[in-house]
Amino acid sequence: MDIYYPEKDTVEKMVEQAIKQFWQTRKAQKEKNSTGTKADILGNRGSVTGGKQLDGFVDIIKFVLLKNKINEDEIFFNKKLEIPGYYRPTKQWDLLVVKKENNDKKKLLAAIEFKSQVGSLGNNFNNRTEEALGSSVDIWTAFREGAFENSMSPFVGYLMIVEHSENSLKPRSVKAPHFPVLQEFNNTSYAKRYEIFTRKLVLERKYTSAGFLMSNEDRGLEGHYVEPSDNLNMEKFLRSLIGHITTELGDR
Repeated sequence: MDIYYPEKDTVEKMVEQAIKQFWQTRKAQKEKNSTGTKADILGNRGSVTGGKQLDGFVDIIKFVLLKNKINEDEIFFNKKLEIPGYYRPTKQWDLLVVKKENNDKKKLLAAIEFKSQVGSLGNNFNNRTEEALGSSVDIWTAFREGAFENSMSPFVGYLMIVEHSENSLKPRSVKAPHFPVLQEFNNTSYAKRYEIFTRKLVLERKYTSAGFLMSNEDRGLEGHYVEPSDNLNMEKFLRSLIGHITTELGDR
């Protein structure tokens, strides 16, 4: 089968549009909730719980999948997102690709998480790491136990967007009264910690591929973003996804 890999400039344009949509959606949600409860306003809750912020990135994934002969009814991103877990009955992912076989069997081709962190960096970094690691352990153990019928090893992806700001880039001390922390975490910013974490998710094979992008509202509304690590950029993430999916499809 012919394989479609988007050119670098095409990926950049798609990501710029997704970044614009991310910040526009957050802004609209905050404005909509500006008349909400005091707790909502002070906690910036409206922009956090509104959802839909990362739909632009879902659109990118959907675009490349459709280009590579995945049927639209095999891509799930708004509903039917639950798959079996091992430590819990089910886990809801942000995007699934489930291939339909002629014998009514199904194969799990991909499961992807889309996450963002704007503000409250110190409070939420550990939550994000624990959540991502827990999801990884759960899906791979469920896969080992045959939860996905005759599926081959699925593509498991993780995409993280972090605020690019003075707060996220400022070096931070680490409190560890009993043992020294690993060298790479000394005096690191939250942005660097997210980068290290995301890279290790792939290095330790917790996720097939991961992407790490940064942006801020002022320039993000114009589509500006940065990719601090070349190994975690969006182009490589998409190439990994496409390569995995097309290998599983074969001559479909």
